[in-house]
Amino acid sequence: VFHHLWQVQYRKLLSMILVLGIGGTHLSGFQMSVMNYASPYIQKFINETWLERYGSVLHQETLTLLWSLIVSMYCVGGMIGCLCSGYLTAKYGKKKCLLFNDLVLIVATLHTGFSRRAKSFEMILIGRFLEGICAGIHMNAHVQYAGEISPKKLRGFVNVTSSVFLALGKTVARILGLRYFLYCSFSPYFLCSCLLYISVRKVLSSPS
Repeated sequence: VFHHLWQVQYRKLLSMILVLGIGGTHLSGFQMSVMNYASPYIQKFINETWLERYGSVLHQETLTLLWSLIVSMYCVGGMIGCLCSGYLTAKYGKKKCLLFNDLVLIVATLHTGFSRRAKSFEMILIGRFLEGICAGIHMNAHVQYAGEISPKKLRGFVNVTSSVFLALGKTVARILGLRYFLYCSFSPYFLCSCLLYISVRKVLSSPS
């Protein structure tokens, strides 16, 4: 398989695998795991915001509810994205859906990235919901598009790369979630770091 990929006619296919993986399922895996490591810092941010707004400490039950909503919004968005992906890819094409997905993802990450500056934990909630929709669409469109553009003898290998990048994204989130990287405080830039992946994807996909 690797011998075929290094052949001249398959180098563009290898580049496309990297583009789809880095900006797609790898990013989805990162977003799935990132909240586990930012949990105490985001809960502290919610408490501080609530105290500044209303002058009272947030009850633990309410805090748990808000945190559960932030985590579950990603899954709710993912379900909606999966349900819409079939219609969208059939109507607009897989490539257009993937490109439009990037635009929505940029909006989502800006919501999470500027949440602390705006002193609004609701922006994290909205961002996670939009990220979930993007993940649901991309995880379906990725496999379909990769299968269509790959030659028959490499189709199975190319489709499997989506799972590889998904696991890699979870690994990167685990590494970046260490305290040494979070500096023991909530950094919204950690949540919106997927903008870096989108930039890398744009660079890789740009014509040489």
